[in-house]
Amino acid sequence: MDLMKITKPLLAWYKENARELPWREDKDPYKIWISEVMLQQTRIEAVKQYYTRFMEELPTVSDLATIEEERLLKLWEGLGYYSRAKNLKKAAEKVMKEYCGTMPGSYVELLSLPGIGEYTAGAIASIAYDERVPAVDGNVLRVVARVKGSRENVLLPEVKKQVTKELSEIMPEEAGDFNQALMELGETVCLPNGIPVCEKCPLKEFCIARKEGITAEIPIREKKTERRKEERNVFLIRCGEEIAIRKRPEKGLLANLYEFPNFEKKEQSVEDGLAEWGFSVKQIKEKREYKHIFSHVEWKMSVYEVEVEEKNAEFLWARREELLEKYPIASAFAPIVAQL
Repeated sequence: MDLMKITKPLLAWYKENARELPWREDKDPYKIWISEVMLQQTRIEAVKQYYTRFMEELPTVSDLATIEEERLLKLWEGLGYYSRAKNLKKAAEKVMKEYCGTMPGSYVELLSLPGIGEYTAGAIASIAYDERVPAVDGNVLRVVARVKGSRENVLLPEVKKQVTKELSEIMPEEAGDFNQALMELGETVCLPNGIPVCEKCPLKEFCIARKEGITAEIPIREKKTERRKEERNVFLIRCGEEIAIRKRPEKGLLANLYEFPNFEKKEQSVEDGLAEWGFSVKQIKEKREYKHIFSHVEWKMSVYEVEVEEKNAEFLWARREELLEKYPIASAFAPIVAQL
């Protein structure tokens, strides 16, 4: 299938159907950068409120470069993958130091910033500067795979590299619109899990997967490794009006974020764990179980609400309002926070 055929109908469709989004109001590379990083692993509708809050407090690269990390993580709370926020700050510091506070103006220069990979650099460079470079994410891979009827595993780096090469060869002058159109199509029409809205697709006449009735089978996504699974006991510990939390280590999973006390079930029992922390327990009751999936590990958590006689200096203690406003709680514990 000749991919050159998709450019004109795709651009015409985007002109008529592009959603009004806050980061599309102009071609500010800073706004595009922040939105693209937020949109990684998160759907557009969920990102809007976070983006607005973020830009109100940090409207410039300088603001981002100078914010305290803990406050930044609080602004990011709920989006998950907190390393993204930390890399934003590192990149902003580099922009201030090496580019006098102005975002780099090319794909190659953007790639030099911490946390900016090929996709994000391509999105910024094409949308803000009209540089003719692709921006290939999961949505784009899905659209291209279905149009071509390809059964290649889109999770393989070499497949993404090939798609990037093919799109580079057909990239029109309206590079930013073309990249956004592919992403928009994948987000709103060429949906995942075998349920695309083919009748609304501007590429339906070219799409091999549609013609052969195999949209439910494409794209192929075969992961090589399974996630490690852990069962954990998590504790909502109260002493009067205050709740116990603690800060995660500086490195590793959920680095520098706050969490509710917890440990892996196989390490010890609920009673032994509370005793080891030195608590005199007044009341304990199990609330419910839930799970949280990280990229390489899955936590299955049993939550216990515990009332204790005295506070333990090993933990940080905060009232509900302070906990919600000040401390960046890891999103793995969001169901607990929601019930405070």
